[in-house]
Amino acid sequence: MADYLAEAIFGGRYRPGDFVPKEVDLAEQFALNRSAVRSDLRQLVDVGIIERISGHGSKVREVEAWNILDPSVTDWMTRYAAPNPEIQREILSFRLDVEPYVAMTAARRATARDLVAIEEAFEGMESAMNAAEGDAKRLHSDHDIAFHVAIFKATRNIVWSQLSHILRPSIYLLIETSNESASDPEDSLERHRELMEAIRTRRPQDAFRAAQAVLAGTADALGIKPGDSVLGSDLELPPTG
Repeated sequence: MADYLAEAIFGGRYRPGDFVPKEVDLAEQFALNRSAVRSDLRQLVDVGIIERISGHGSKVREVEAWNILDPSVTDWMTRYAAPNPEIQREILSFRLDVEPYVAMTAARRATARDLVAIEEAFEGMESAMNAAEGDAKRLHSDHDIAFHVAIFKATRNIVWSQLSHILRPSIYLLIETSNESASDPEDSLERHRELMEAIRTRRPQDAFRAAQAVLAGTADALGIKPGDSVLGSDLELPPTG
């Protein structure tokens, strides 16, 4: 039942401010007793997605209140949020604010092993894109996420590295959806190549801009505007020294 409600909420059928069905109706629909229904609703309450209002029922909270880094929430997000442009926009805006800096730091700190990991992930993307249909698109997305995770790890910072694992499901959501709808896969691959080369050749500012370009392509493929972010701004980059 918790999965049913999560799918309905992340998919946008129940929006912030909406009340989900009452306990008695959920109990009847899923042939559960009231205590089991309360237990499932508690899962959504504990991660900030819904709130219980005495005498009224359970209401969906504003997205800002959701604990999107909780493993249960990131799992639901990956499985159910693809049709929801609001959630996609929030994730993309965060990535636009973070990943150019991550790429810039990787260009300064990446070890030889890091560069190999980035290159192997890129080569996997390239091979999958040129492969026959079937699992090719899934493999392309798998290598794409590995490419971005490798860049996080190349910062040589334990917090960024760990954050890449926490963010992995939400990043995968955008990557899988944008790869499905991309009209220019060759151009997208070239943008990833330019990012890889900027990191490999120790060009932090170019890596920053290349990461922006990769994410701009993601935004275009998704058909959404990312909102407030560094994309397209006149941001003054830090010096290369």
